[in-house]
Amino acid sequence: MQNNIKFIRKLPIPMDLKAEFPLRREYAEKKKLRDAEIADVFTGRSDKLVLIIGPCSADREDAVLDYISRLAKVQEKVEDKILIIPRIYTNKPRTTGDGYKGMVHQPNPNAAEDMLEGIIAIRRLHTKAIEQTGFFCADEMLYPENYRYLSDLLAYVAVGARSVENQQHRLTASGIDIPVGMKNPTGGDISVMLNSITAAQHSHTFLYRGWECQSSGNPLTHAIMRGYVNKHGESLPNYHFEDLAHLYAEYSARNLANPALIVDANHANSGKKYLEQSRICKEVLHSARHSAEIKSILKGFMIESYIEDGSQKNCDVYGKSITDPCLGWEKTERLIYDLAELV
Repeated sequence: MQNNIKFIRKLPIPMDLKAEFPLRREYAEKKKLRDAEIADVFTGRSDKLVLIIGPCSADREDAVLDYISRLAKVQEKVEDKILIIPRIYTNKPRTTGDGYKGMVHQPNPNAAEDMLEGIIAIRRLHTKAIEQTGFFCADEMLYPENYRYLSDLLAYVAVGARSVENQQHRLTASGIDIPVGMKNPTGGDISVMLNSITAAQHSHTFLYRGWECQSSGNPLTHAIMRGYVNKHGESLPNYHFEDLAHLYAEYSARNLANPALIVDANHANSGKKYLEQSRICKEVLHSARHSAEIKSILKGFMIESYIEDGSQKNCDVYGKSITDPCLGWEKTERLIYDLAELV
């Protein structure tokens, strides 16, 4: 029988990559403190707002670190109200499979794919962000088996709309000890998202990276509302008052720990009209002011932002997204300060 997969080379296991590119002990201790601070938001012990904010996808190391260093200066000014978790999304799901799939595939977006250099590049980038800015960042868990390459560095993990029904994503999330956000699927059925949260909050025995593993469950798994697409392919939002009230009711009907919500202000919620993100965030906070129930579950926002407004097809303009369009830096800075005043 013909084998249609060509095995190119064996990649390093996570333990070996961590040994070659370790996180210094001083930062490991700082991570414990930051993880506790973030966890307090999702458990309700803190009233701060979490902002998971940054480029749609990380493309080049210099621009991403420049962007995050700017966030670090803003964080100092709003730290009493807001916890910033920068997005360093190194895996990019593609609807048709075509296009830039992220730094793990292409560490240089203008060069050929190289996954050995890719796993090194993503660990190096996350480590540099920690050492240069003090931020522990977020990444999307597109490939559950790759999570261990970054497991000692991340502050937040997102499971995307196309992955949320997948068994391996759910069971891997159950063994993660930081917040994991489960997006509603592209079709909009929030019961799928809530089932995923339920699965991830439970203990499981499962196969992972060639091992039989047992997880203890992750009580910090929560919902991300990102809008949806109807049968005609039209983007529709789910951040309005009625949508959030409905989510609260559905949460209340289930025996789930720490009911929590992050609203994704882009994607189908904005119809990929990135400038709408500022308005959407403010509308959601307005809903929270008028409903104690919504306020009790709303923990923050996911915002796509970079140095330059919009997007580009090639990596020609420094700090401009090569995937979904993003909010530029000046508008981003203004939005963060506005949100701090509204919290």
